[in-house]
Amino acid sequence: MEDLSRYYTLLRDPARRKIIEILGGQEKIGFKELREALGLGVGTVYYHLDMLSEFVTQDKQRKYRLNDHGQTLYKILKEGNVPPTLGISEAFSHRLARWVFLSPVFAKTVKPLRLLPVSVVILVVGALGSACAELDSALFFYFPYSAYSFTGMMVLYIFNWIGLFLFAELFTFLLYRRVGNDLQLFTCLGLATFPMAVFPYIYFLVSDFVSQCVMLVVQIWSLLLVSAAFCFGKGIRLDKAIVVSLTAMYLNIAALFMLGRFT
Repeated sequence: MEDLSRYYTLLRDPARRKIIEILGGQEKIGFKELREALGLGVGTVYYHLDMLSEFVTQDKQRKYRLNDHGQTLYKILKEGNVPPTLGISEAFSHRLARWVFLSPVFAKTVKPLRLLPVSVVILVVGALGSACAELDSALFFYFPYSAYSFTGMMVLYIFNWIGLFLFAELFTFLLYRRVGNDLQLFTCLGLATFPMAVFPYIYFLVSDFVSQCVMLVVQIWSLLLVSAAFCFGKGIRLDKAIVVSLTAMYLNIAALFMLGRFT
């Protein structure tokens, strides 16, 4: 491998290393057998396979196998030729990115029922905060001086995120042909709403200027978390997930312009 450092992020993940080792040892394997061997959820396995698309291919029977690059990578792993110095140079940035995207938390949604109550609580806390602060929620945006009732503002907040869930289901099917894993996606999106759920409580405590600055940070972080939610919930790579989340944000902005919320 001419530039092993380019692939080291892939090798750091034990699930991806195990996939390379399984395929290297068995030559080819079906998705069901691979998922059972890994003990991971459907979306998570698809995500790792997508990340390894440069090394893994499918034959006419839709069995997964290593291509030439994958065979080289398997040989490197088997011989233990991964330079340990790469781990030192990338350790901090890797850990930082994992926590910015809350990857350790999203990884636990393989069994979504464990974190589904947490997701629901975050949604309810956000809806309650929006109503108490009298902020109209519009997915990635808030607008003060709401004309809705207290209950109406809470319903609006939850409706926005359910709408994003339905949009993601449709868009990822049309664009990437990914279906199923609905509960994990819903759980991940609930977790991804955390920054937006917290913002109304910060809004109570700071000046308008500070709240606008905080809002910008919250929007950027929310966009990253929603992208991560699509990664884990629908099993697609981050670059593909960002396409979905950016499309959702652009449609969000376009709808707000049409409704006259931006002047």
